[in-house]
Amino acid sequence: MTQDIQRVKLRYGIVGNSEELNRALDVALQVAPTDLSVLIVGESGVGKEHFPRLIHDNSLRKHGKYFAVNCGSIPEGTIDSELFGHMKGSFTGAVSDHKGYFEEADGGTLFLDEVGELPLSTQARLLRVLETGEFIRVGSSDVRKTNVRIVAATNVNMQQAIVNRRFREDLYYRLNTIPISVPPLRDRKEDICKLFAKFAGEISEKYNMPPVRLIDDAARQVLMNYKWPGNIRQLKNITEQISILEHTRELTAEVLFHYIPNDPDETLPAIVPHANREQSINNEVLLNMISVLKSEIDNLKKDMEDLKKGTPSSRDSVVGIPHTISVTGGKHQSMFQPEDIDEVEEYRDEVLPISDPPSFTVKDSEKMLIVNTLKKCNGKRKDAAQILGISERTLYRKIKDYGLE
Repeated sequence: MTQDIQRVKLRYGIVGNSEELNRALDVALQVAPTDLSVLIVGESGVGKEHFPRLIHDNSLRKHGKYFAVNCGSIPEGTIDSELFGHMKGSFTGAVSDHKGYFEEADGGTLFLDEVGELPLSTQARLLRVLETGEFIRVGSSDVRKTNVRIVAATNVNMQQAIVNRRFREDLYYRLNTIPISVPPLRDRKEDICKLFAKFAGEISEKYNMPPVRLIDDAARQVLMNYKWPGNIRQLKNITEQISILEHTRELTAEVLFHYIPNDPDETLPAIVPHANREQSINNEVLLNMISVLKSEIDNLKKDMEDLKKGTPSSRDSVVGIPHTISVTGGKHQSMFQPEDIDEVEEYRDEVLPISDPPSFTVKDSEKMLIVNTLKKCNGKRKDAAQILGISERTLYRKIKDYGLE
């Protein structure tokens, strides 16, 4: 059976070798060939979603359909229709007959995630299906048959839900024919660093960057000592944060404390005290850009004042750079080059009074700076990114966002 467990881990990307995890996988493999209902329990984020698929793929129903339904995400008013189907005209919006999941999954497996969130009326319908294989579509009186295996999962304390009359006791025992308990991450300390390395590798491959790694035992202890209230999902999110935000690829305990509370009993995730690296870089770029634009606007105002006086711009006469300026007055528009004094005389009367320059949004300014920098670098993004002080990946994203491709 140990070889089967290792095979399953490789196939479904399950990492870890804790005794509790191996026991849960062992039970899943043993119950898979049967048609018994299975209830998977465990905290949110522990990876319960792997087990229903594992059970289906190793069952006699593996060639049948498999559906996963999140019972907590379907509104109470439509959950019966989604599970059992409805007839045309049975309610507003029912413009045609509709098959529910129990009908669609006939001969296969139906995974009911967050089954503890089902309303009591739906629980009664579900109990009938489990006991007799029979159900009735919403708006119909015809009894239909289905042959579906139910695998359910919940992070709700079912015993407490029964006491509070939020879950039927008879349904609980029907679903709980074979229970599988998935351990929380805090009870799998020996697996935490392995999972961190797995997620770091996936992020490295996805974003084409060197993976982050833990360089000493002190860093490993930080991960292992934390309680991880969000379990594997929280560990993956924090690994992503560190991989994207940190300059260094070698992580010490001090770096990890920016993302993980010093107190192992702290249940809330740490608030990163330092700003997002790219946001910090962007702020510097924008400040520099605003300074450049202000200078350009001041020069433009000076040029126009010189034009009103009939004198050439000092920038044009010294540097020799032609400037083409559009001047709109009334119903007509004129174009002129300020270094040509004769033409300036012709259009002097059309020059508008000096007014405040048009306002630019930060996005407009950033787009203008990117365009000018790319032109300066002849379209070479790597060179432009270096000048702008941002990564090439960030520049590519901004080019795409601004439609500059």
